[in-house]
Amino acid sequence: MENDLVKAKKMNLRKLRDQGVNPYPYEFKVTGYAKELTEEFSKLANEEKGKKFAVAGRVMVKRSFGAIAFMKIRDATGDIQFFLRKGDTKKDAMDLLELIDTGDIVGATGPIYKTQKGQLSILVDKLEILTKSVLPLPEKYHGLQDIEIRQRKRYLDLIMNPEVRENFTKRSQIVSAVREFLDKNNFLEVEIPVLQPTFGGAAARPYITKSNAWKSQFYLSVSPELYLKRLLVGGYERVYTICKNFRNEDVDKTHNPEFTMLEFYASYKDLEFVMQMTEQMFEFVAKKVLGTTKIEYQGKKIDVKAPWPRLKMRDLIKKDAKLDVSKMDLEELLSVARKEGIEIDEDMKKKGLVIQELFEHFCEDKLVQPCFITERPIEVTPLCKPSRENPEELIEGAEPYMCNWEAGNGYSELTDPILQKQFFEDQKEQGKAKGEQHPKDEDFIEAMGYGMPPAGGMGIGIDRMVMLLTDSATIRDVIFFPQMRPEKK
Repeated sequence: MENDLVKAKKMNLRKLRDQGVNPYPYEFKVTGYAKELTEEFSKLANEEKGKKFAVAGRVMVKRSFGAIAFMKIRDATGDIQFFLRKGDTKKDAMDLLELIDTGDIVGATGPIYKTQKGQLSILVDKLEILTKSVLPLPEKYHGLQDIEIRQRKRYLDLIMNPEVRENFTKRSQIVSAVREFLDKNNFLEVEIPVLQPTFGGAAARPYITKSNAWKSQFYLSVSPELYLKRLLVGGYERVYTICKNFRNEDVDKTHNPEFTMLEFYASYKDLEFVMQMTEQMFEFVAKKVLGTTKIEYQGKKIDVKAPWPRLKMRDLIKKDAKLDVSKMDLEELLSVARKEGIEIDEDMKKKGLVIQELFEHFCEDKLVQPCFITERPIEVTPLCKPSRENPEELIEGAEPYMCNWEAGNGYSELTDPILQKQFFEDQKEQGKAKGEQHPKDEDFIEAMGYGMPPAGGMGIGIDRMVMLLTDSATIRDVIFFPQMRPEKK
């Protein structure tokens, strides 16, 4: 059943139509916005008028006192007051006021004016209804507290909380700054397919779909990596993409099944080059968007200024857990894992994979300032060149870390097609228990057979970068429409 507020709104809608007023007109010519008007006319004297403007926005507050009335209007840039006063405001506008409710979208024309109490306003001459709302807005402090409702009904969150809208504006600025940095460094932006005949580039459980045209199974992309490397084979030297990835996994503070990824690759470069690009990119973006490299994230002071320290994984485990994993065999490592309550699936019982788990368990929560974790175990990926110092056990790869979580992954890329095929075979059972195997992409191996130049590549989670630069506690706070559990009606 409809509540009284909805009934009252619909009654006002009927009255508007009965009076011949179109409550849903086609356009309104806006000539001024709240933020720019507030800045331009801040020094206007009390009770002084300025130029005329046409301003539109949503009614957030309405107060009427007979001969005068006030409306707080929220547009795309901020809030401004509409001031209606008999003698200055036309009678039909004063009459229309009675049928306007909070939540409606209205437009007004009139001079900029500062009231007797110093409130910058539009002194309304003409008033128009632009959209009549039929549902009431939530009361800000009691009706929109539930974080799940805010994320599920993001449009209400954006209406009621300007700071949320500002964060998403910053997100767009961050992505633009990332593009600007890479474009300046001669990287070419490219697109990769979202629907793929096989998935690869990451150990992840994919989303599976069907093609009616081809009568076959396709996968949503879990990573753009193998397609970007095909472009290196084809002759492009520096490429990047900012794309959606899909991984059929659980949701937590830093994971959403659909997320935005940046990956960039440079021919004739190695891991050191892409680490330098990464730290310089974070510094560039922070300065561009925030004006500083010094950031406070959830109470922690962080500085993204380059260069960042390079820290060896085994050295950190030795420091934080007092374990020299280079001298321990698999059974000794598994014994430590069991003692610490770390569950290791049967198909993941390899020395390097257990070392990775121990690192995450003992060390991650101590990595606050930006750094690169280097010399990772060879078992963690089939796509990276073996370490120059220890090719049997380690890879020439690094993960950027900050705020206690991993922000990306970079390699000196494997370019040997025979070794690539072998690594795919060696690791084909890893992650099987969770459905997270890394399949062998035969076409990619064939492409490598024609010759892929030496290359370095890095993947960065855009959502996590935005979390850092907007001081957002969870990934859901920086995705307009995060993946949600189906709502029970």
